[in-house]
Amino acid sequence: MKDKKKFDPNSAAAKDSGIFGLPFSVKDSKLALLQVPWEATTSYGGGTAEGPKAILVASRQVDLYDIELGTFYKVGIAMADESAEIRQWNATAKKAAKAKSKKSIKAVNNLSQKVNEFVYNQTKSLLKENKIVGLVGGDHSSPLGAIKAVLEVFPKAGILHFDAHADLRKAYEGFEHSHASIMYNVLNQTGLEKLVQVGIRDFSEDEFALIKKSKPRIKTFFDEKLSEAKFEGKIWADICLPIVEALPKEVYISFDIDGLDPVLCPHTGTPVPGGLKFQEALYLIKLVATTGRKIIGFDLNEVTPGPEGDEWDANVGARLLYKLCGWTLQSQRRK
Repeated sequence: MKDKKKFDPNSAAAKDSGIFGLPFSVKDSKLALLQVPWEATTSYGGGTAEGPKAILVASRQVDLYDIELGTFYKVGIAMADESAEIRQWNATAKKAAKAKSKKSIKAVNNLSQKVNEFVYNQTKSLLKENKIVGLVGGDHSSPLGAIKAVLEVFPKAGILHFDAHADLRKAYEGFEHSHASIMYNVLNQTGLEKLVQVGIRDFSEDEFALIKKSKPRIKTFFDEKLSEAKFEGKIWADICLPIVEALPKEVYISFDIDGLDPVLCPHTGTPVPGGLKFQEALYLIKLVATTGRKIIGFDLNEVTPGPEGDEWDANVGARLLYKLCGWTLQSQRRK
């Protein structure tokens, strides 16, 4: 732990402090966060590679005491330094992606695979040290390696997927590891038994056909139906129950920030009207953690800082990340 004696949880965070202003190192922590500054396959707006860094800066404004979870941070939460290799691969791949030739697409696919392998190895190493791993992307292709590593340790775990998009395309614009293909790749490259999707409101006809074909392995709660239920007078707690009941006892959470109402993430790469309110998302995560299920890992992606230092997206991302950390630790009863 860094500067343990000087750390005051009630004071303003130091500018050079760790995630949420905490003084822990990865070695000292129960929960380790990986930064993956990767956005080579972004198909609309850019900038999500700067999300992890922006969240780190914004996180220092988060007050540490939580009315539901108390001082859960004391077990140690730390964010590892970003990889210079991934940063360089991202720059090279982004340049190649603009060309969209067969050669350049192949180059991006190869670099994407390198990122996947790097993240897989990092996650596997941390899991061997008995740490919980959370990943902060980058575009939503970023966590594939982490999900593979986690599912090797927890083969019966299911995924709770928050997103505006189904992410079930075999490839998008020729990119095999596209942000639009993350769940397709998970389903085809792991033994995942259950994918539960929430907030989905933008998808192709082929993706919809795959969802129908893949029941009960895929269970999708479309945003239109969730909204319709609310309009008809159902309370959110009741709407959430079948979502949670569809999940197994061990749950990995994959959270694309555009699953939220875009008012909360206006600069994300592919915003879509609709989506969950902030507290609705947190309530669902809380319900997962308080119904006998264990959150065994998570990722948060597609947070994009705004222009000219606008921190709104990163502020929302940092607070969502803090709650993901807290409910994950609480579900594992690590106090």
